[in-house]
Amino acid sequence: MHAIRRVVFNQKGGVGKTTITVNLAAVAARQGRRVLLLDLDPQGNSSHYLLGDQPPAANAAGLFNEMLAISLYGQPPQAFITETKFAGLHLIASHPELAELMVKLESRYKMFKLREALDTLAADYDEIWIDTPPALNFYTRSALIAANRCLIPFDCDAFSRQALYGLIDNVAEIRADHNPALQVEGIVVNQFQPRASLPVRLVAELKADGLPVFDAALSSSVRIRESHEAASPLPWFDPRHKLTQEFEALYGQLGRHA
Repeated sequence: MHAIRRVVFNQKGGVGKTTITVNLAAVAARQGRRVLLLDLDPQGNSSHYLLGDQPPAANAAGLFNEMLAISLYGQPPQAFITETKFAGLHLIASHPELAELMVKLESRYKMFKLREALDTLAADYDEIWIDTPPALNFYTRSALIAANRCLIPFDCDAFSRQALYGLIDNVAEIRADHNPALQVEGIVVNQFQPRASLPVRLVAELKADGLPVFDAALSSSVRIRESHEAASPLPWFDPRHKLTQEFEALYGQLGRHA
């Protein structure tokens, strides 16, 4: 059984990509799944969330440098994995050098190499989660080509709703051109305020349009910022918190088979 590969994708920043990626991966690990998280955002927020100030054993820049080297004696993708202090949860950490590498990787058309690397790792894990930069660039496209499921965060903003259809079109284009296995698994409603009229109306409109919106929404809480500062995902930081339970409910709505 090969790992389910999920990419969390939105070109807009500040919609909770990192929070959603890390905490859903954490829920999976807490439930006994073998989980790998790949941080492709040069800002490295997911990596810091899991490691704090602990330096990673290796990082994604090393993995992509290996793709550029084309050596018969190169290191396998397993060499770039860091074990976190959280049982069952491993990480390929980000590095600022990813930003510099992008031009070289694009010019040498390495966009399919990430899929090959994850093929190599797939037997070692039940789930692989990919956090992406807030842009449709080389790393995001590579992730969409390598994944079979896509989650799109939505922060209940009218402008975000307009952009959402463009995001879904981008995923459809990648699926048509490069990855027929890719599907939008669902739209994750983040920072939801059930007593406010605008978020309730926007979510209802998305569902009326036939978009795959998860019923389990994520509310806003200062506790999430505290868990970021503590470098501890909510399922470990505060297992009984309401938002932890919301992440668990959302995870329960995901398909379990690739």
